[in-house]
Amino acid sequence: MALLFVAAASSAAHAQQQMVVVPTRIIYPGDVITPEAIDSVPLRRKLRDPSAIIYRYDDLGGKVARRTLLPGRLIPVGSVRDAWLVERGSTVQALFQHGSLEITVSGVPLENGSVGDLIRVRNIDTGVVFTGIVLADGSVKVTAS
Repeated sequence: MALLFVAAASSAAHAQQQMVVVPTRIIYPGDVITPEAIDSVPLRRKLRDPSAIIYRYDDLGGKVARRTLLPGRLIPVGSVRDAWLVERGSTVQALFQHGSLEITVSGVPLENGSVGDLIRVRNIDTGVVFTGIVLADGSVKVTAS
């Protein structure tokens, strides 16, 4: 009877064990993280700061490594970033709206940026540098300052 209780307690503890994701191979800075490069494993130890690591692949989908990620090691939150939607040196459309006034110009980003990032852009025609926020469609929204 005692053996049955210990086995039941052990399986209950195992069922409650938290799962984390770890790389299955070396992932270098700048590499997009793919499902093939990630495996889910049980967390073996208690962490000092549980919010500092990534637990699910859904939190990694489409992200890019900021630093080298080693196989079997936990993935710190700060080691990944969103993929750049706007890349430095490419051409983007910059949009300024104020009431019914709408101005669209072509610009060259001076920085890489993801959705929601504030970046500097140079107007192709005038050379004027301004700042704007990267939108989901890859354009940059400029606001009056």
